[in-house]
Amino acid sequence: MANLYITIKQASKILGVSPLTLRNWDKNGKLKAHRHPMNNYRVYSVGDLEKVIHEIETNAGLRKSTKGQIKKLIIRHIEE
Repeated sequence: MANLYITIKQASKILGVSPLTLRNWDKNGKLKAHRHPMNNYRVYSVGDLEKVIHEIETNAGLRKSTKGQIKKLIIRHIEE
């Protein structure tokens, strides 16, 4: 399967954070971005995002959480 990449705007929407937060996470090594070969924009691997989401779900027990709590837990987990 080919590597699928999405834009920073799409990734921020999926994770429920701002693009600036994703830039900071990239800078701090919390969620590394790849660079588009033609324009050098940040892009994120769908696989990397799936790993982050899976890790959050398994470690934080989100199955028992409400939708509003999930967003808070995702943000809190990645910033730690």
